[in-house]
Amino acid sequence: MKVAMVTGAGSGIGRASSLALLAAGYQLVLAGRRADALHETIALAGALGANALAVPTDATDPAAVKALFTATRARFGRLDVLFNNAGTSAPAIPMDELSFEQWKAVVDINLTAVFLCTQQAFALMKSQDPRGGRIINNGSISAYAPRPFSAPYTATKHAITGLTKSTSLDGRAHDIACGQIDIGNAASEMTQRMTSGVLQANGTLMAEPRMDLKHVADAVVHMASLPLEANVQFMTVMATKMPFVGRG
Repeated sequence: MKVAMVTGAGSGIGRASSLALLAAGYQLVLAGRRADALHETIALAGALGANALAVPTDATDPAAVKALFTATRARFGRLDVLFNNAGTSAPAIPMDELSFEQWKAVVDINLTAVFLCTQQAFALMKSQDPRGGRIINNGSISAYAPRPFSAPYTATKHAITGLTKSTSLDGRAHDIACGQIDIGNAASEMTQRMTSGVLQANGTLMAEPRMDLKHVADAVVHMASLPLEANVQFMTVMATKMPFVGRG
């Protein structure tokens, strides 16, 4: 069995992707801040939960991330796929009203945590036999076009695109592939507010269409299952009728 790791595995896209990877035959490491949420995800997998390991982790803490990968090596001996999924956003308020703490919280989890996990994945994937593996970063449509009042989220998601490219380039010599999935309006707790109206660039409020999380999870499994000679560098999966093309 191949071994995968999902950060932010206790809810939303992380939970859906975790269940899909287990169903596809992976052994799985689930990382996230809340142990109870991780164990709920494992319980939803039924008998396949026996192939899963929950490691409560603050991915913004270098020591905690190192311990996560140490636990992965101890249980499974290797890592074939890392899905850097955990993320957060700040309140949708004017940029000049954001506090430093609100800005830093988004940068810490959306960018720094992804780097820390990628760094540890590189070390493990370079040293294991057979060597190599795949890293998938959760970008966003906001990696291309912002929503109003989204400076911290948009800045970090643009940065993830740069990190994805650097990881892909630096991984070539070690058989490490890296790609990015950019998701638009998946039906999760984070996007629930879109059903009642979201601020648009022209100042109006509009309810936006959403899509089933299953489509995102299926895309993650597809990216993960490719042989290392092939890579999905960037994939956009979005609700067909959401306002993205022509946003603004």
